[in-house]
Amino acid sequence: MIKSMTGYGRQSVEVDQLKWTVEIRSLNHRFLDFSPKIPRSFLFMEDTIKGKVSQHIKRGHVDLFIHVESGDIHNQQLHVDYDLVSQYIEKLQSLKDKHKLTGDITIDMVTKLENVFSVSEKNEQESQLESSILLAIEDALSSLVFMREKEGERLADDLRYRLVSLKNIIEGMESRREHVVAEYRHKILTRIQSYIDDQIQVEDHRVLQEVALLAEKGDITEEITRLQSHIDQFQMTLKKDGPIGRTLDFIVQEFHREINTIGSKSNDQLLSNDVVKMKSEIEKMKEQIQNIE
Repeated sequence: MIKSMTGYGRQSVEVDQLKWTVEIRSLNHRFLDFSPKIPRSFLFMEDTIKGKVSQHIKRGHVDLFIHVESGDIHNQQLHVDYDLVSQYIEKLQSLKDKHKLTGDITIDMVTKLENVFSVSEKNEQESQLESSILLAIEDALSSLVFMREKEGERLADDLRYRLVSLKNIIEGMESRREHVVAEYRHKILTRIQSYIDDQIQVEDHRVLQEVALLAEKGDITEEITRLQSHIDQFQMTLKKDGPIGRTLDFIVQEFHREINTIGSKSNDQLLSNDVVKMKSEIEKMKEQIQNIE
């Protein structure tokens, strides 16, 4: 099933008077780019959360938020490193004696020493909270994926519609191909006739052979055949499961290549008009594909 890279999922959970919300948002990106915005006390879960996200999402920029809405999910405790304080005081006293410095070692000085104090966050219900958070993330991911699938269906319908339009234009080109070659050949013969002024017979087989070769340069049979093949590949790709955005983007580039070649070969106004129409459709397809996983 085709999936868009744009989606949003949200899930709120309340456990033991603690309420928090998980929100997940995804946007277009060439690869999977995961950006968690979670409380520091949940950082130990970051790899686990990323693993869950990657199970559901293969491409896109993903922002994941965990908002604590009410309650206190942790107890903070202040710690003093008494051994470190003793070392500080001992070294300060040694420095004072060695250099005959004056002044007292005060509490104000001690409180400014690095790493003397630290704050720890102790989660008394860590395992229960972890499982609840992961369940909420699963639910939010399910909502996000559902939105991406619905948007993907809309994109697929639009692409199929534009493929039909391309097919119709190509069929028109194919039906006009022989007429264009014959017309091009006639123009070449007429121009030769105006230059040679009856000095050379236009019916000369060598002249006619050169005319045929020049006319063949304006033939678009190969480009039309390749375009039809690319359309078949595009249709088959739309039916595949998994990420297909990059493949579709490559096929559209091939569309552009063939259309540009036809445009460079064409001396026919109707074909030139068809080239413009096809380029317009392909540009619209390219815009849509940028949003497909």
